[in-house]
Amino acid sequence: MSDKDCDKGSCSALDVAHFKNALKQFQKLVEKKVTQKTEERLGLYVKDDDEIDYDKFCETVQALFGPEIKDYNVKAFFRKISSNLDAKTEWCEIFGYFIVESDAISSQLNEENTVFLVSQKQQITHEGVKRRDVIKGIVKVPHLDFTVISSQKGVLTIFNNQMRVLATTHFKDTAWVTGCDFLTQLKRVMAVTERTVIVWDYKSKGSQSNCFVIKPMENGLLCVCTVTASDHLAKDNILMGDDGGYVNLLTVTSDDFGLKQSKDKKKSQFYVLDSKNFKIVKRKLHDDWVMKVKYISDLKCFGSCSIDSIHSFVLGDIKRLEDNRPVKEFSVPKGVNAFTYCGKSNVIVTGGDDRLLRMWHPNINTKPIGKLPGHLHSVVEIVTNEKDQHVINLSSAKIFRVWDIQTLTLLQVFHDNQDSPGEMEIFAMVLDNNHRTLITGSSVIDIYPLTHVIQDTKQVPQTHEKSINVLVYSRAFHQIVTVCSESILKVWELVTGYQIYQIEDAHGLNIKVTCAAIEEKGFHLATGTCDGTVKVWDFGSGQEMKALPLAQHSKDDRHRLLQVVYLKASQSQHVLLVLEQSGKMKIIQGNKVQTYLNVTWVLPEAVVFPRKNPVLSLSLKPDALQTHEFFPDIQLLPDTSSLSNETENFVPSREMKCFDVLKVEGCSLLATGSANGAIILWGFEAASVRCLYKINEDSQTSVSQTPGVNAVLFLVHSAFCSRKIGSLSSTTTTVRSDISAIPGQENTYLNLNKENTKNDEINTQVTAEKDTTTYKNVQQLEKKVSLSKAVMGYSPVLASAHENGYIYLWSIQVAI
Repeated sequence: MSDKDCDKGSCSALDVAHFKNALKQFQKLVEKKVTQKTEERLGLYVKDDDEIDYDKFCETVQALFGPEIKDYNVKAFFRKISSNLDAKTEWCEIFGYFIVESDAISSQLNEENTVFLVSQKQQITHEGVKRRDVIKGIVKVPHLDFTVISSQKGVLTIFNNQMRVLATTHFKDTAWVTGCDFLTQLKRVMAVTERTVIVWDYKSKGSQSNCFVIKPMENGLLCVCTVTASDHLAKDNILMGDDGGYVNLLTVTSDDFGLKQSKDKKKSQFYVLDSKNFKIVKRKLHDDWVMKVKYISDLKCFGSCSIDSIHSFVLGDIKRLEDNRPVKEFSVPKGVNAFTYCGKSNVIVTGGDDRLLRMWHPNINTKPIGKLPGHLHSVVEIVTNEKDQHVINLSSAKIFRVWDIQTLTLLQVFHDNQDSPGEMEIFAMVLDNNHRTLITGSSVIDIYPLTHVIQDTKQVPQTHEKSINVLVYSRAFHQIVTVCSESILKVWELVTGYQIYQIEDAHGLNIKVTCAAIEEKGFHLATGTCDGTVKVWDFGSGQEMKALPLAQHSKDDRHRLLQVVYLKASQSQHVLLVLEQSGKMKIIQGNKVQTYLNVTWVLPEAVVFPRKNPVLSLSLKPDALQTHEFFPDIQLLPDTSSLSNETENFVPSREMKCFDVLKVEGCSLLATGSANGAIILWGFEAASVRCLYKINEDSQTSVSQTPGVNAVLFLVHSAFCSRKIGSLSSTTTTVRSDISAIPGQENTYLNLNKENTKNDEINTQVTAEKDTTTYKNVQQLEKKVSLSKAVMGYSPVLASAHENGYIYLWSIQVAI
């Protein structure tokens, strides 16, 4: 044997050994992924740096077997082990070779491995759609979590997240409705017919139905959408495509409709408005009918398509409709019937009568970057699943195709056959990203759930993608409100865990919600933000009712709201007590006559307290009760004779962090906690304000060195509460036992030590074992802690939670 043959043999042996080693590592990678997915489905998995997602899986596989491994083969294998943990797999599948066995075939044909679970389709017969009528438009409103549907013969309907009818109206006209959308600023439903624009006030009560009809329009309107980038609170821009190839821009404001006057009408009204009184700008962009028009907020552009083969798809800024400057034009043989935009991939997908899907980069209109063939009929609708990076398109024969936009592979093909030939055509399709379903409209509404949504019902759901900074519980309806750091507000059913609705950007774009409160009966919700604005919502529907406008210079962080409490809530009046970052406490109220909420009462700053007798007198003005009914206007009356060297300069209001209210018959108290450890107790019945703080025995610790207060809470005995409670909504938590239930504090115990403490402090405190290192690291105790049987007699007790992990109980008999 020659040396050359020996070299070849040794190299071959090394390659085989390396490949076997790669197979072992690949098997370990697959086992680790299956274990991770199993723990995720059981709700036991905790994300860490070793988490295996698709990108990491693909990178590891290519590192093991080389870059010649195709991405689509890796993704097909990854999807297989992710969707079916019991599926039989072989390493050769990474290279595109599949073992053809009966079990493998049945596994591939298993419906659980598909994208949409067609067998779980839900069909809803539209109650408002009459015989021989079809659905022409479906629009999902994400921030209100409801769906707007329009029928060809003029029926407009709003469905809630459970697909139950919230409101409906019937617009009788000889012209057919061709599309609909939602005006985000005016909060109205709008639709277009061949010659008119309809604006519907869906919040009209009872049988009222106020509609405004703008006509005539010059050309027949075929499609419509709203511009979602408008930052004007009382103005919306509407884009419309017509049969003359024009794209029209209509600007509407609340003044145009006289919305305030329409609320006083007792009967249903249809107001006809002349289109000449509105600002309408149009530009001819196509040589044939405009089939679809959409506003793409990520690109800050609008897109329109036509069956015109030259000007098939147009992309441009809405300003181009006025100045006639050039726009991007895309040419497609036989034109474009539908299009969609995928933000993560930054591609536009178009489809038309040539039965091809084309993928375009927004800045390159000369040649598509990809083509997806397969349809035997014209493409009529396209939608995007951003989260999974899927494109779903529909043909005129009601055949759906689901594509992976990253690998350009076909994932699923399914069709929907109705019994009657007249029900073959689908006119509208939308993907509900909130509930992960595909909604289509013909003569009925069909809802197709994503397969992993059905599978995930057995898992512990993730409430928010970002950290939760607001959590409120409604005792009346057993529901929970959560708000994350991205200001996405969600309402949940406590028993079932189902999401009822959600509100995105409740106070505007990039305005952070910092606090919230639900009134006692559970009908109203109040939210506060970082800029000091306050809004009151109908808790059942999520509709905004009243708002405190943005004050001047409120951009300062001092106006950030830390806490809000409901004092009174009814159809005629709303009263709230709020705490700002600056330390100011205000009463905000509004009635049915007032358009906005107003500040009616401000708590004065308690600046100086004597050390020996930390009590100041108050001057009450009972006449002010006629305006706000809760706390009188007060003025501090300091004892100037006691202001000597023993006086402490203490400014709690600037460092105030929390408060609690106790208002029952014969008792009106307000307690505030500060960052320097002091607690200010305002007694309106006794007309005094008292400063409570603890002095350590071993040192002369000043108030400024006392651990800060994170929460204060009034504890009230049931016998004390047996008296008639006033109009104040209770904000305290129910007294419970088992203090060891504090998260992360398993070694915490309740220690009753008798010691000579000052300032009327009850000799009770919560301490931790000295050898517990975890408790020493506690920096913030931000949750209100419930205690059992901590009330001395029948008098209320004030509990305070401090930064050092201690809970103090204070006697407040003097202040009552």
